[in-house]
Amino acid sequence: MDSTCRAVARAPLLFLCCTMVPAVHAQAWPAKPLRIVVPAAPGGGTDIIARALAPKLAELLGQPAIIENRAGGGTNIGTEFVARAAPDGYTVLMASTPHVINPSLFTKLAFDPVRDFTPISQLATVQTMLVVHPSLPVKSVKELIALAKARPGQLSAGTSAGTSQFLAIELLKSMAGIDLVNVPYKGAGAALADTLGGHVQVQVNTLVATLPHLEAGRLRALAVCGPVRSARLPGVPTVGETLKGFESAGWYGLLGPAGLPRDLVNRLHGAFRSALSDAGIRERLGGQGVDIVAGTPEELAAFIVREIPKWSAVVKASGLKPD
Repeated sequence: MDSTCRAVARAPLLFLCCTMVPAVHAQAWPAKPLRIVVPAAPGGGTDIIARALAPKLAELLGQPAIIENRAGGGTNIGTEFVARAAPDGYTVLMASTPHVINPSLFTKLAFDPVRDFTPISQLATVQTMLVVHPSLPVKSVKELIALAKARPGQLSAGTSAGTSQFLAIELLKSMAGIDLVNVPYKGAGAALADTLGGHVQVQVNTLVATLPHLEAGRLRALAVCGPVRSARLPGVPTVGETLKGFESAGWYGLLGPAGLPRDLVNRLHGAFRSALSDAGIRERLGGQGVDIVAGTPEELAAFIVREIPKWSAVVKASGLKPD
């Protein structure tokens, strides 16, 4: 048999081997623990959600789900680690809002937020609130805008620098056309403390952080920053009901390294969706102002592509200088 005949004879076997690769992935995975990289310190929202899901994921997968905190660089250190990981389904990233903001805040990233990752699922969103100190004589977004226009440069907001909450204030300023001093703090806790003390009058923060103070009368809620009202505070409108198109909600999503095979994407998506459907987990997260999404890979991909230019425009309008 000449070489051509031998090549033809081998072709069906070669084709069969190639087409069996996804099946092999599906049959073998998971054969070892799943590593969930949280690019932030323990205790934050991303970490809380990951740790809430880990025990259920271990039960569903039959393998441990290990949380690995790789904080630093505004989430860039842990994100880069996953971008460089093997696309074998054993290393995933708990991404959040900085993933779409950082391309505008850092002149040099060691990864591309779109090209270097495989979207798996948008897991959840977190409700954020526009609140004011009770001494401020406003009870709505409309009244806040009117007061800010009457007192240009005299009202101040306190938010954690470089976060979605900081940029939510900048978005409000831009869309409402108001001169509001946005004071950057090193952390949300310090900003909240100064708002409670009346040193700054306005703040955007998560529902879980502000709710105890709203209930005690130490803060006044003006609006929800996300697209829909909160089930916990149904009488509080959204900012978008006054400023059409305004939307600023924190989010959490699951990403794998680029090149992650579709069968593994489907299995990971299914496992996380099943974990998020657990009644105990939904109750636990819901009590902290977290709304379950469990979106498709395609929905997460479209969301990330849409959010990057949105926040780029806000960063430019704010005058923030990239690092």
